Amino acid sequence: MNVADVMTPREDIVTVEIPGTRDDVLEYLQDRAFSSVPVIKRTDDGEVFRGIVSRDALIERPDEDQLAILAEEVTTTTGDTSLTEVAELMVTEHERRVPVVDGDTLEGIITITDIVHAIASGDLDGDTEVGELARRDVNTTYEGTPLPVAEQELSYAQVPYAVVLDDDGDMSGMITEVDVLEEARVVEGEADTGESIADDDDDWKWESVKAVGNSYMPTRNVEIPAEPSSKFMTADLITLSTRRSAQDAAQLMIENDIEQIPMVSGDELAGIVRDMDLLEAV
Repeated sequence: MNVADVMTPREDIVTVEIPGTRDDVLEYLQDRAFSSVPVIKRTDDGEVFRGIVSRDALIERPDEDQLAILAEEVTTTTGDTSLTEVAELMVTEHERRVPVVDGDTLEGIITITDIVHAIASGDLDGDTEVGELARRDVNTTYEGTPLPVAEQELSYAQVPYAVVLDDDGDMSGMITEVDVLEEARVVEGEADTGESIADDDDDWKWESVKAVGNSYMPTRNVEIPAEPSSKFMTADLITLSTRRSAQDAAQLMIENDIEQIPMVSGDELAGIVRDMDLLEAV
């Protein structure tokens, strides 16, 4: 099978356009629970693909508003690339969504979910046991941890999830970047700049503010409610044992619309199987 056989075609893709703002992307990602959105620019010669804005970029760069700056260049592929090749590309480049292009024209998007669907249906190899694919280093957090702290834990660990533990160290749920993004709000504020304000004639001036005493400039920040993670986590966890196959894991992910599954040995947490790990079986 090739990328063109499973990708989402251009006519079914929601994009954001330059010029535009972060609020356009935030609303889209919250509504669709996607991890990123393609950015295009319309020209006299037609539509030009300009990159991707991810949910990570929105959280990590709260002061940046313009899509042209938030958009990041990413690895692309073509419609005639095999699924095995694009799966290897995703693993190597750590990409969850790969734009499918013809020159500068966006033709579609292929995602990890598309590959997982192919594994679940048997179109790609899924016989490998998850015990061979799972990661043993599991990111965790305490159920009483305030959500902003949990978000920082995800950021520092560079993973999109945390298994939530109770007072006894047992699994009580899962919290993900999507859960955080659903609660995130961009708020306006003011930051003290001191008394050094540029005059209108200064070359380095980008915004002049006239004030008496200390001066201020507008800032934008992502506000996340400081309530316990247990309030926002998914409590009904799907788990699997080490002997289950990659195809079994793929089917569970598709059926339950999840990206990672805790692996257990008896009642004990033994690892985590992420959708990206399943691509190693292809």
